[in-house]
Amino acid sequence: MTCRRRPGPEGAPRASPAQPGDSGDSRVPAAQAVAEEEEDEEEEEAPGPWESERPGKGSPGSGAEPDASGGRGVQEPPSSAGEQEEEEEEEEEEEEEGSCCSEEGEDSSNVYLYYTLGERWIDYLQRTGDRGLLRHLRPKMKRKSENGPDGRALSPGKKLCKGSEYGRTLGPCTPSPTTTFGDLRNAKAGQARRRRIPSVAPPPELQDWLRTFQRWSGPEKLLALDELIDRCEPAQIKYMMQVIEPQFQRDFISLLPKELALYVLSFLEPRDLLRAAQTCRYWRVLAEDNLLWREKCREEGIEEPLHLRKRRLLSPGFMYSPWKFAFLRQHRIDMNWRSGELRPPKVLKGHDDHVITCLQFCGNRIVSGSDDNTLKVWSAVTGECVQTLVGHTGGVWSSQMRDSIVISGSTDRTLKVWNADSGECVHTLYGHTSTVRCMHLHGNRVVSGSRDATLRLWDIETGQCLHVLMGHVAAVRCVQYDGNKVVSGAYDYTVKVWDPESESCTHTLQGHTNRVYSLQFDGTHIVSGSLDTSIRVWDVESGNCLHTLMGHQSLTSGMELRDNILVSGNADSTVKIWDIKTGQCLQTLQGPSKHQSAVTCLQFSSKFVVTSSDDGTVKLWDLKTGEFVRNLVALESGGSGGVVWRIRASNTKLVCAVGSRNGTEETKLLVLDFDVDLK
Repeated sequence: MTCRRRPGPEGAPRASPAQPGDSGDSRVPAAQAVAEEEEDEEEEEAPGPWESERPGKGSPGSGAEPDASGGRGVQEPPSSAGEQEEEEEEEEEEEEEGSCCSEEGEDSSNVYLYYTLGERWIDYLQRTGDRGLLRHLRPKMKRKSENGPDGRALSPGKKLCKGSEYGRTLGPCTPSPTTTFGDLRNAKAGQARRRRIPSVAPPPELQDWLRTFQRWSGPEKLLALDELIDRCEPAQIKYMMQVIEPQFQRDFISLLPKELALYVLSFLEPRDLLRAAQTCRYWRVLAEDNLLWREKCREEGIEEPLHLRKRRLLSPGFMYSPWKFAFLRQHRIDMNWRSGELRPPKVLKGHDDHVITCLQFCGNRIVSGSDDNTLKVWSAVTGECVQTLVGHTGGVWSSQMRDSIVISGSTDRTLKVWNADSGECVHTLYGHTSTVRCMHLHGNRVVSGSRDATLRLWDIETGQCLHVLMGHVAAVRCVQYDGNKVVSGAYDYTVKVWDPESESCTHTLQGHTNRVYSLQFDGTHIVSGSLDTSIRVWDVESGNCLHTLMGHQSLTSGMELRDNILVSGNADSTVKIWDIKTGQCLQTLQGPSKHQSAVTCLQFSSKFVVTSSDDGTVKLWDLKTGEFVRNLVALESGGSGGVVWRIRASNTKLVCAVGSRNGTEETKLLVLDFDVDLK
């Protein structure tokens, strides 16, 4: 319905049409005139002018006649011709194709709803106490101009309904021809004709029935439709839904500003975002947004975008986001770990039939230490042994690596610093009086623990011993160093926290009833595993025991801690996942596919846990659900002597040190690759 200002001479109001039974008074109240015009809405052919307000409309009880300002009553001062022209231009800019509803609700409320099909705003009209109509404004939004019937450019704004003008109390307006659902349906379909029911001749009474329906008022039509729906079968209701629903489907993403559209899309999961990109061209542009995919990558722990030498064109005007490509690559890598075909591993043979006691893996370099007194440097890409580090006179039992620097500890009571590229021994660190059993490297400093019950802090660049930490009364079995504090676990059942600069012990953590074999330290919490089957969580500042984690039945041989999630492997063949903040066991990795012997080593990522065992297998588990995924390695000699001693994993590779103690399995390294082809 289009409401326009009367362009003709202002002053005398148009008389409302008299209804049968009227008393003959032509001065009908505005609200009644509006209602009467609503009933005749279907019969009106052309829009009429706004009526001038009559006495009693603008101000109750007033007997003043409409003035020469367009019938707005005594409440408003007269407007100049220039001001009226500006207001008319504003109203023309606000017009838009739409639909409105002014039916009074069942609760007899005087609120008139206004809804536009081509915009995103909803307006409403409300009756005032004097039965006039008041428009409540909503923010305007400019859109691309369209040409009106007279050839002028019109901006599709909101079409005014029931006579309103920016918050003023107005009289009724005459209706324009009603837009039917069929008109909207045909307009949306364009040139294509709408679907008809095939092979059915229309009943002879159909047109009479439709004409009768058209003559009814709005409430009567709604009542008839309600009765008709009650008499329809489910198949007929389904057909109506199939016809009606598509007409009210809106592409709200394309209507929103780009920033808001991207904000909405940011709540989608990556899989749904990829599906949304297939909707249309504009959605594809939004779904390729680099910042959007950067956030998705960071949620998955991906810190770097993937820049290709030649950026891939999807189609003219589209290019892959580097962050999106990094996400897709990581997804394919994860799928290779979970279900991809296991390619034959690279086999790195060395150390003869000796035991591989320690294993390091960084970048494409692998370093293995053995009780044959040597370390070997391997290429993870080619599988070749590039260096053999010879110099120790006893078995190598501990090692650390950073870039091309390798540090090793031996039963010959020394530590050695090696250059992995040249194979040269840079420094030999003397000081311990027994086997160097453990060490931890941070920056240019390394802390070593020995069976002589002491710890030493070394500078690996100069080879000097900086500090000696004494206090344990038995062999030191495990050590952690974060550059500020040193934490050590020993066979004297205690865990000690040290200030290395002052060489003082700040806390002695007592509670274990047997030897401490494993240790983790994140700067705030200390986690210790013992032969007494328990795992204890300590506060490093206060030295208090926060939680005692019970559930394992034997020695906790290996642990890994990240973001308050602890994964522990035990000689009882089980692996448990803990939340150290609450002390709860989240998952126990067991069941029909669990290990059949002691767990020897483990590592975990944001999605998976990888475990190795004396049973000769390496297993993959889902971190969140605790479900067994599959075996990554299963030695033929497993169960009869074949052992997986150590494992180290990166994002795309898994290195396993395997062998046996009875000669049934040759000592070697297996390298499994889960990377994806970037073609």
